[in-house]
Amino acid sequence: TYMGNPLVNAMCVGVLRADDVMRAKAEGVGNVLLVVGARTGRDGIHGASFASEELTAESEARRPQVQVGDPFTEKLLLEVSLELIERRIIVAIQDMGAAGLTSSSAEMAARGGVGVDLDTARVPTRVPGMTPYEILLSESQERMLVVAEPDRVADVQAICQKWELTATPIGSVTDDGVYRVRHGDVVVAAIPGDRLISDCPVYQPDAKEDPAAAKRRATQPASGPRVDPERALEALLDCPTIASKQWVYEQYDSTVRANTRLAPGGDAGVVRVEGTSFGLALTVDCNARLVALDPYEGAKAAVAEAARNIACTGAVPIGVTDCLNFGNPERPDVFFQFQETCRGIGDACRAFDTPVTGGNVSFYNESPVGAIDPTPTIGMVGLLDRVQDAVGSHFRSPGDRIIVLGEATGDMGGSAYWAHVHDFTGGRPALVDLDAERALQQLLIALAQGMLASSAHDCSDGGLAVALAESAMAGPYAPPSFGATIDLTRLAKGMSIEQILYGENGARAVVSCHAANEARVLRLASDAGVPATTVGSVTDSGQRLEIRVEGAVLSWDIQRLRTLYFDALPRRMGQAGRDTRREA
Repeated sequence: TYMGNPLVNAMCVGVLRADDVMRAKAEGVGNVLLVVGARTGRDGIHGASFASEELTAESEARRPQVQVGDPFTEKLLLEVSLELIERRIIVAIQDMGAAGLTSSSAEMAARGGVGVDLDTARVPTRVPGMTPYEILLSESQERMLVVAEPDRVADVQAICQKWELTATPIGSVTDDGVYRVRHGDVVVAAIPGDRLISDCPVYQPDAKEDPAAAKRRATQPASGPRVDPERALEALLDCPTIASKQWVYEQYDSTVRANTRLAPGGDAGVVRVEGTSFGLALTVDCNARLVALDPYEGAKAAVAEAARNIACTGAVPIGVTDCLNFGNPERPDVFFQFQETCRGIGDACRAFDTPVTGGNVSFYNESPVGAIDPTPTIGMVGLLDRVQDAVGSHFRSPGDRIIVLGEATGDMGGSAYWAHVHDFTGGRPALVDLDAERALQQLLIALAQGMLASSAHDCSDGGLAVALAESAMAGPYAPPSFGATIDLTRLAKGMSIEQILYGENGARAVVSCHAANEARVLRLASDAGVPATTVGSVTDSGQRLEIRVEGAVLSWDIQRLRTLYFDALPRRMGQAGRDTRREA
């Protein structure tokens, strides 16, 4: 679904004191607007509008020049921005992203209820002869728009000069509410500012579900020879969607600044808030397959999975940012997906008390081969009062008891098992029980705070079997792999082996605990109204994962599973065998 239109969604999280917040809000008539950072070029012109256009062979020829980032200049700009804010010598600041100077200046003016008067002739440019139109729409990187009082302009410029950057006055704040652009003495644009932001035209597209989507929900895989459940787990762990993403995150040092408490490879990363006892847990989640089948339930599932991942570390989910990636919203079926996705995210976030503090929408993600699946990527942050209490996702000690929290329903609709083992995407995804999800989150947090859980890992893609295998396989910077003996007889309840192992309903997690804490864990689960079943123990051999289910005993070699899991991406990138920890 992404071959013709790949997506790259990234979340960046920062830390600041609440009383140091700086708004992107232009205020103070007569205050000066300054462009800080790199010079403006022709790169990225029409980037925002091009992104709002269906990609065809014809439009491909009009693709704008891609901006080339300069990380060193970006770092200097970040340092300048932080110093300007820390010294309280500016009124407002905003980065220049989509639509460049036009967007940043209009948004800042609208937030402050003021007008602005810009002179594009004063904007530093990289190439001669740029028109006001090009200067306004350029999306050159490493630039900020700053508002400062007139008597502070020299201070702003001095700080920028220290960091070898420029700060150039290009306009002022006005009291007439007009967004006015000059090029020297010539006025090239003038429009009431609210017409660009708050009072702009609002589309009301038609929304109607594609009948084919409803049909897919009502179908199941064609009957055929039964797949060996042992081979099925191996196939799932080798699937890039499920396999380790180590090849990606090892491209950069994940322990820089020495504040990493839980490294990548688990449910969520955890970093220490420097100078405090607090920790931040961070995760990014989405299952586009579920959203394509049922946008409302799929969106709820994305938020719920993110919250489970955060809670597995012991952190309390506190906020969300999202990146909503869709096809052409002028198509009724796509706008239906978007509408239902927003409804699902809203319902889930209200249930979990996680405000959506920001995000973006990316439409027209299409190519000649078709539209992407609807992909609402959920970034979530959680807070730990004591970072040292963070719980990892891998088994830690031989003899620990393994407990499954939550109730299995055997739902296979939209499952990774159907998609990757049977090459079938369809069926009705499991309904998301937000109350059950919230109860599980609170239980996981309580177990961490009580130091009762040795590990915790949510059940999601690939179901319980994948969760057990991932818990047994050591991740980077983790202890060596352990084996496990599991008996799922008590969870069967008339379900097939495939449903027990690979069903994907939510509100479930696998935890391990010391044998002495087992009774307390089960009691806390009972008090929380969360079903809990002890299913086995961690073994010290590190050689086998054995699962007894429906009279059968399934067995996997842990080292083989590790090879499949950690080599899946490198092998496809032509770099197999790079995981030196497989022999740990």
